[in-house]
Amino acid sequence: MRHAVLGLSAASLAFLGFTAAPALADPPAPPGKSTAQTELAALKIATPGSMDGYARDKFDIWAKQSDGCTTRQDVLARDGKDVVDESAKKCQPASGKWYSAYDNTTVTSVAQATIDHMVPLAEAWRSGAAKWTADQRKAFGNDLKDPQLLIASESSNSSKSDSGPADWKPTNHAFWCTYAEDYTHVKSIWKLTTTAKEKSALTSMLNTCTK
Repeated sequence: MRHAVLGLSAASLAFLGFTAAPALADPPAPPGKSTAQTELAALKIATPGSMDGYARDKFDIWAKQSDGCTTRQDVLARDGKDVVDESAKKCQPASGKWYSAYDNTTVTSVAQATIDHMVPLAEAWRSGAAKWTADQRKAFGNDLKDPQLLIASESSNSSKSDSGPADWKPTNHAFWCTYAEDYTHVKSIWKLTTTAKEKSALTSMLNTCTK
């Protein structure tokens, strides 16, 4: 969350060219093992659709939110620690710390704190989003209500790319449970389809959950 760093006063931060930003809400919590298992069982298995017409721009990612900040800026503020904004640029973090659960690392450079879509945009496209309206795709690409957006290091984000759990899993095994719960929940909420291979991978990871 955004706040003053190293105990400096607001006046001191302003003098240095930074502003302590207000804290935002916490990230959405995982649904829990039993809920995720129920949601996974209800997901429709279907052959992945065509990627014809797909483009990231069709999801209008990092759109402006009601607070005047972009979705990316809000996630950086929500999920970071000791986040301080640049005084000349509203909402834009100048410094902070961001934890990447995919690979159990902490990023201390704003430029290297990427925002990942739990269910990749391309995966959403081939599992139902191709038929959505522009407004639905925008809502999905900027979803702060559900556990769809999270901090990821550049290397883990690059490694994951557009893959789902059938082809990629976090190197941090301790995150497998939460990853499977969140991924399943997002697909359930947005009524996206799955495949037998993906369902098997999610089942295995949900089995690592203790509750």
